[in-house]
Amino acid sequence: MAEKIRVIAGLGKTGLSCARYLHTLGEKFAVADSRLNPPGLAEFRVEFPGIVVELGGFPEAMFMEAAELIVSPGISLQTPAIKAAMDAGIRICGDIDLFSRVANKPIVAVTGSNGKSTVVTLVGEMARAAGIKVGVGGNLDGAGAAPALDLLRNGGSDLYVLELSSFQLETTHNLGAEVAVILNLSEDHMDRYATMRDYLSAKQRIFLGCHQVVANRDDPASAPQSTMAAVVHSYGLDIPAVGSWGVLHADDQYFLAFGGHKLLAVKDLKIAGKHNVSNALAALALGEAIGLPRQSMLETLKKFPGLPHRCQWVRNLRGVDFYNDSKGTNVGASLVAIESLGELVSGKLVLIAGGVDKEADFSGMASHVARFVKLLVLIGRDAGNIAAALKGATEMVFASTLQEAVAVSASRAASGDAVLLSPACASFDMFSDFTHRGRVFIETVEALR
Repeated sequence: MAEKIRVIAGLGKTGLSCARYLHTLGEKFAVADSRLNPPGLAEFRVEFPGIVVELGGFPEAMFMEAAELIVSPGISLQTPAIKAAMDAGIRICGDIDLFSRVANKPIVAVTGSNGKSTVVTLVGEMARAAGIKVGVGGNLDGAGAAPALDLLRNGGSDLYVLELSSFQLETTHNLGAEVAVILNLSEDHMDRYATMRDYLSAKQRIFLGCHQVVANRDDPASAPQSTMAAVVHSYGLDIPAVGSWGVLHADDQYFLAFGGHKLLAVKDLKIAGKHNVSNALAALALGEAIGLPRQSMLETLKKFPGLPHRCQWVRNLRGVDFYNDSKGTNVGASLVAIESLGELVSGKLVLIAGGVDKEADFSGMASHVARFVKLLVLIGRDAGNIAAALKGATEMVFASTLQEAVAVSASRAASGDAVLLSPACASFDMFSDFTHRGRVFIETVEALR
C-alpha cells in the first residue's frame, strides 16, 4: 500500500504558506488546484520542484488517499471531491487549524462581516507600541500582513493577532485563542452559505477553546451562542456599565469610555464615522483583555490614520471629496460607508456601486440611498440586480467601466458633495481583487482635471 501523504487543495497565498510549513516539518505532501494557472504557481515550482501538483481539477482519487486534506479558504467544503473525502472519513483542516496546533503564544482572533482589518491592524499597532513582538495576519491583506503559518517563521512572535474569515473558520476545529471577537454580522457570502444561520455558525467557530470573549452589545450575533468562554467583555456605542466599554456624552462632545471614565474624545480619532468608533472600542477591549497598557493604546488610537480602500479620502476637486471604499464588498459595509459619509458631508453623495453580488439582498440599502445619495452609478456584472432592488430610491445610471463611472460622477457632483466608491459587491468580474479596483479608482480620480 502506498504511503499516505497530506494533500493541499488550492494553491494561492494560503496554499503556498501551507506548503512552506509542511516542508519545514519535513512532511511529504502534494497539491491540487482546479485552476490551470493558480496564483503562486511559479513561486511554488521554484521552491518545491519535486512536489506533485495536479492542475485543472480536484482528483477525487488523490483526495480519498490523503492522510489529511488541507483546504484553502476559497474552496467550498461542498466541492464534490472534497465532500466525498469528508464522507469517507478523511480528516479536513485548513491553515488556521494547522497554526493553532503549534502556536504556543497568545492569539487574538477577530472575525465579523465588517471592520476586521481595521481592528486587527489597530491591536497590532497597540501591541507594538507596548514593545511586544507581534505577528499580524491571517486573512489580512496589505503591507506587513502574512498568512498565519508564515508568522511562525523566523522564531515566531510573542503575540499573534489574526483576522479570520468564515471560510477559514469552517476548517478550524479548536482555535484556542486567548481572546476572540465577532465584531458584527450582516449578509455576505450568500453564494456560499444556504442561510444566514449557516454563516453565523461558521463565524461562531472562532470561540472554540477560547479563554476570553469580547462581544459587541450593538449586535446580538457577536455573543457566543453557547458557553464557550470563561470571561466575557463587552463594548457598544451606548453608555457603558461598570467594567465595559462604550461612549459618554459630556461638554457637548462624545468620548470613548470605560465604565464611567472618559478616556478619549471621539473628535481626536483620525478614523471617522460611528463604525470606526465601534472598531476603536473593540480594539481597546481586546487589548485590555491581553494586558496592553491603556495609555499606549489610547496614544495609538490618536495616531492611527485608517487603512487603504476603507473610506479612504483620495482628493478634493472643485469642492468635491472623493472616497475609495473598495473594501466595501457587501451590503453591510456599504451601508456603514454611506451613512458615515452622508452625515459628514454638507451636500449629497454620488455613489459608485456594483460588481459580483454574491446573491445578496440589496433592498436593505434603499432607505440609506434615498436619504444620502443623489445619483447611483452602477457598474459590473450584477448592476441590473442592484438597480431592480433599489428602483425608486434615487436617480441611477449605468457605466461600462469604473473609469466611465468616475467621469460621470465627477460631472454630476457639486461643491459640498462627495463621490464614494463603495461597491457592496465582490470585484472579480472586472478586477483581480478589491485592492486592484481601489487602485484603478484612485488613479482615475487623481487624473481628473
